[in-house]
Amino acid sequence: MSTNVYDILQERGFIEQTTHEEIRDLLGKEKVTFYIGFDATADSLTAGHFLTVMAMMHMQKAGHRPIALLGGGTTMIGDPSGKSDMRNIMTKETIQYNADCFYKQLSRFINFDNDNAIIANNADWLLSLNYVDFLREVGVHFSVNKMLTAECYKQRMEKGLTFFEFNYMLMQSYDFLKLNQLYGCSLQLGGNDQWSNILGGVDLIRRKEQKPAYGLTFKLLTTSEGIKMGKTMKGAVWLDPNKTSPYEFYQYWRNIEDVKVEECLGLLTFLPMDEVRRLGALKDAEINHAKEVLAYEITKIVHGEEEAKKAQDAARALFGGNMISDDIPTTAYSPEQFNAGIDLITLLVDAKMATSRSDARRNIQQGGVTVNDVKVTEFDKAFTPKDFDSEGRLLVKKGKKAYHCFKVSE
Repeated sequence: MSTNVYDILQERGFIEQTTHEEIRDLLGKEKVTFYIGFDATADSLTAGHFLTVMAMMHMQKAGHRPIALLGGGTTMIGDPSGKSDMRNIMTKETIQYNADCFYKQLSRFINFDNDNAIIANNADWLLSLNYVDFLREVGVHFSVNKMLTAECYKQRMEKGLTFFEFNYMLMQSYDFLKLNQLYGCSLQLGGNDQWSNILGGVDLIRRKEQKPAYGLTFKLLTTSEGIKMGKTMKGAVWLDPNKTSPYEFYQYWRNIEDVKVEECLGLLTFLPMDEVRRLGALKDAEINHAKEVLAYEITKIVHGEEEAKKAQDAARALFGGNMISDDIPTTAYSPEQFNAGIDLITLLVDAKMATSRSDARRNIQQGGVTVNDVKVTEFDKAFTPKDFDSEGRLLVKKGKKAYHCFKVSE
């Protein structure tokens, strides 16, 4: 008999909380339709979403049916969970465009053919709601006292929680009810910051439909300091190769903290757990091999084997001190700009290797920047084509791990 997917998710480190103990038995004995929601706040999924996408892939491989719910409606409000400020309000057109981009990306990982998975958009039912009817049908089942004890609202109470955002839990709960009615969806999955919202939906279905409904949350991907992973100085780590190149994506995972390697191997690759534990146990310099495996495996899933190989080759060549192909992040300037000379501070800021000119100056003065393998400590030094290497490029390196190539535009 095949392994219960609940046990797979648990062994690999996904599961944080469950609403009912019988979820494991349910997943072991029948095909379960489940959903995960994606609010369409950008035109690409991020590394943070990737953990939930991996969980969907495990579930679908085990024979269960995913619903990817695009938040065409909820994106117009915004989930207060883990946020210190209200989300920017976006137009319907922008949200729809983002949702379309999500669908294309998700289709790389999830098989939507022949009803194996469903793509839905909560704009289909949320945007046409009659407010009074909604309050009578749904609002009556929610206790404000209870809602205010939810972590997602408690965090915002001091800074100010708008009534606009206060509705989010009701809307997400209503999503679960609608998916239950339309597709027989009985399980909602999500990050652990969604726990309160998931409980709301489970309770609403049980009250309105007198049917069982379940929720399960995943571990959030964080650094050892508790900061959400998937962020760099340049911003989010995107799954779209045009926003985060496969090389930069590879480098992000290649450079994660040693203590996070085993956890990420379990959550973000399909390597057998024996191999995950073996790699995670490596120490000192050997842990770099485990990081290479991690970066390669994740990049392979997201961008394909060819791009993963190119990224790995580029990284190895750089760490070996050689110049390499176009897989390195590159910025091109016009011949006129380079002929006039471009100072190193400008190069660092334009490449987002520094957060500001003062940050760039500090890095240069501290001896952390090299250009074509030569340390540069004069922050006002300007570079012209005579400083290029034989390939017509400048390779700027900050610290041990950040590289960027500069050349003249064609």
